[in-house]
Amino acid sequence: MSAALEVRGLTKRYGSVTALDDCGFALPAGGVVALVGANGAGKSTLMGIVSGMLRPTAGEYRTAGRVVLLSQDKPLYRDFSVTDMLNFGRHTNHVWDQTRALAWLERFGIPLDRRCGKLSGGQQAQVALAVALGACPSLLLLDEPLANLDPVARKAVTGELLGEVAETGMTVLLSTHVVAELAGVGDHLLLLSHGRNILDGDVEDLLGQHARLTGPRADRPPVEGEVVHETHTARQSTFLVRTLLGAATPLDTPGWTGHPVTLEDIVLGYLRTSLGETGR
Repeated sequence: MSAALEVRGLTKRYGSVTALDDCGFALPAGGVVALVGANGAGKSTLMGIVSGMLRPTAGEYRTAGRVVLLSQDKPLYRDFSVTDMLNFGRHTNHVWDQTRALAWLERFGIPLDRRCGKLSGGQQAQVALAVALGACPSLLLLDEPLANLDPVARKAVTGELLGEVAETGMTVLLSTHVVAELAGVGDHLLLLSHGRNILDGDVEDLLGQHARLTGPRADRPPVEGEVVHETHTARQSTFLVRTLLGAATPLDTPGWTGHPVTLEDIVLGYLRTSLGETGR
């Protein structure tokens, strides 16, 4: 499978602060990649470098095709009408699909004659997305642009984005803090912590490789595998474990049970460990 983005040794320092620290990964083309991490993990810095807005301190990256970045602050001119913004997009991009941009706005009922400053935050997000899609990206970087949409609107927008991915073959790198809403949306997960990628892989593969094991108080789980996170009470232990069989791993030790996990369980387990929350 071809890669939409390949990164090798990517590092970015701001004085004594390291925002990205020797990152390396390859993201598959033609799907939605969920970019997840705590505040300060390096998500925005990564997108800034890949879009060409920032220069890395070290390392390299390679993209296939056109890259478009849509940041959380939604770069719109408040005194421009929606039509003016589309015209601006058409004149500032070498490639432009007016029909695609208009179709996106029509789906969500955005008035073309209204000034952007008079639109709601959610409507402004739709205009910014229309301009981004009109530029015909091969790789669309979305840095929390849907943060001010309500859950119903976010679900509708992500559903439409999935349709765009299926129709055009573009890749979407979606940065978000709402991990619970990634179920059924992301094809691939990229998890950053302290400027490093601590986990990346196909979502279905990751779900199949992890399990939550619960049993009597113990220092180790009763199976071979990587302990991602653990919590203990006086009588009980719970381990998030990465094994080849995941929740299907046979448990021969009495008192132990295995449970499937969600994507949110996996993300929170890795982040808690990276942040030093042992659960003991």
